[in-house]
Amino acid sequence: MVSQKNGQDKFSFWHYGENTMEPVGPIGIITQQINSTFADEIIRKLRQKRQQYIREYPSLEKYVGYLRKDYRIAIDLKRFKTGEGKAELLDTVRGHDLYIITDVLNDGIYMNRFNQMLSLSPDDHYQDLVRIITSTHGVCNRINVIMPYLYEGRRSERMNRSSMDCAIILRQLFDLGVSNFITFDAHDGRVANAVPRQNFENFPTAYQIIEKILETVPDLALDSDHCMVISPSETSINKAIYYATMMRVPLGTFYRIYEADGSVTRDFLGESIEGKDVLIVDDMINTGNTFLSCANYLKENGAKRVFASASFALFTEGYERMNQAYDFGIIDKIFASNLIRLPRPLFDAPWFEPVDMSGSLAQVIDSLNHNASLSALLNPEKKLNKLLSNYYGKHKLNRKQENNEKI
Repeated sequence: MVSQKNGQDKFSFWHYGENTMEPVGPIGIITQQINSTFADEIIRKLRQKRQQYIREYPSLEKYVGYLRKDYRIAIDLKRFKTGEGKAELLDTVRGHDLYIITDVLNDGIYMNRFNQMLSLSPDDHYQDLVRIITSTHGVCNRINVIMPYLYEGRRSERMNRSSMDCAIILRQLFDLGVSNFITFDAHDGRVANAVPRQNFENFPTAYQIIEKILETVPDLALDSDHCMVISPSETSINKAIYYATMMRVPLGTFYRIYEADGSVTRDFLGESIEGKDVLIVDDMINTGNTFLSCANYLKENGAKRVFASASFALFTEGYERMNQAYDFGIIDKIFASNLIRLPRPLFDAPWFEPVDMSGSLAQVIDSLNHNASLSALLNPEKKLNKLLSNYYGKHKLNRKQENNEKI
């Protein structure tokens, strides 16, 4: 789009929203801490997006580094035999708008410590992030951290004498000179109050997950007679409410009862689930115990199919029990983002559906580079309403055709 002002052509960044600035600087992305395949997809989609913009508006080419073959900045994260580390830049970042993408749960990176091959822990990854920031600070134009899984996100509030790790690391990162901090579906978004004057953004994964569910389960009937959204605990209720509201289906929830002997039982609150497809919604699947406990109850009480969605699939105790549950017909599909490293066996599991978030990360980087509004990404209600309206219309037409054929 070109606007006329004072007889001169002026490019208007319409695709970045209103009040958008020129690029902050050439984009540089450090991806050494994330899965290489996921990194390749982010770069590919960022290039695709900018190639399209340039085809429509060639004037964008005047911005240095706007379109590159590869936006990645190479860095060497060395380890001494003691396990101590260091970061060494292999490419220049001078004048760049730098984006550091960190997967603190990436267990596919190893170090040789005292002649033992050990997987890097979340603490190791976080310290590497700090090293990267200190090696680039003062040289690049701006530092942005994208940490899809919020490190220590479950340590977000003071309980008894416990530490408040998440608040501490956020303050440390901004003190080191980080301009923007991006995460996805934080366990408790209120942790942003630890840095109230800083740019902390917490992006949802709901749109991408619902889109994948509708694509994978085309016969899912989104109405009160055939479908229900379930919260596995009272702590996940807000997320489940959002899904149920957008999908226009009833909501049910499990709530925990702590017994005197220390055991925990779960009671279900909601209408009948008999004959319905149910979707259990949570922010993460850790050991899988909670999900399997809920799924067993739902199937025993007549649920037709049991699906689950989670922003992050951790499976810290492996997936053998999930394989068994699938074989016994207790679970049908689990949907989770690929924002963290997912082992190959998980991709091959018939019950698991990865939700690709590479396009979303590319869009976040592209928008931030222009200081564009992120409201559409932070609040995807319009996109969700459009997606679901198309789905309702298609299925209403299909049901009408089926009734006509029966007549």
